[in-house]
Amino acid sequence: MRRIAIFTDDPGWHGKQLCRAFAERDCVAEYVSLTACRIQTAGIPLLHIPGFEQKLPDAVFVRGVPGGSLEEVVFYLDVLHALKLLGVPVYNDGHAIERSVDKAMTSFLLQNAGLPTPMTWVLRDRDEALTVAEQELAAGHYLISKPLFGSQGEGIRRIEKSTDLFWLTSSHGIYYLQRFVECDGEGYYDKRVFVINGKAVAAMRRRGISWLNNVARGATCEAIALSDEVAELAVRAVAVLKMDYAGVDIIRQRDGSLSVIEVNSVPAWKGLQSVCGVDIAACLVQDLLERHVGQSA
Repeated sequence: MRRIAIFTDDPGWHGKQLCRAFAERDCVAEYVSLTACRIQTAGIPLLHIPGFEQKLPDAVFVRGVPGGSLEEVVFYLDVLHALKLLGVPVYNDGHAIERSVDKAMTSFLLQNAGLPTPMTWVLRDRDEALTVAEQELAAGHYLISKPLFGSQGEGIRRIEKSTDLFWLTSSHGIYYLQRFVECDGEGYYDKRVFVINGKAVAAMRRRGISWLNNVARGATCEAIALSDEVAELAVRAVAVLKMDYAGVDIIRQRDGSLSVIEVNSVPAWKGLQSVCGVDIAACLVQDLLERHVGQSA
């Protein structure tokens, strides 16, 4: 029986869903914290994964990467990279995590590939950041200030007027500024598209109680019919970032065009599953086992 490691510090509902889906495929899944792993070049195996001392896992599902100092985050990614080098399938792998957890690189890669994404500035100098913000406000554009690393809407501010510049926040000295995108229609909403192995398998509309559309911030989930246009854009975004699976946030702007707001390599799906009727965990586990472990249905 194959043994799978699920990297997470907070298994919760998603962990239970994954364990159930793995069990249905005759696999045993165990939770492991990346904080408890270690690299050890003094012996065999070169990696110490708690619970897998005698034999490394048959595959790893990355459900969460802890925050921390730069050194800590680099170490967690080192563990993911090392596992893959040792022949253990990692889903999503370290490179995919790196490309998406860093909002600057995500914006760069999407724009470089010609995909529609909001105008963004990432810079070190505060005076230059203030100049960018003042110019955007003078041109009639709101701005979003985001931490370079973060999720679920934490640390995000909207800059609407000059006095808001006092709240211009940096992420350890780096300023990430993005032009605020007004969606078409009334209120605030975007579309979350879940992509697995190059296919859009489910989607929903997230309607926020404010300009933030995160479910963790009170947004409601609504079922939608996924258009070919939206599905194709989501799939292209995931392909650019070279991910096995991802949650892609897309907004239709007031001029009718689409824009990719974010690509999440460790997306939650509890809200999505509540309205789409798709067993997301089963789809993820099937893709991991069939493509990377060689276990067919």
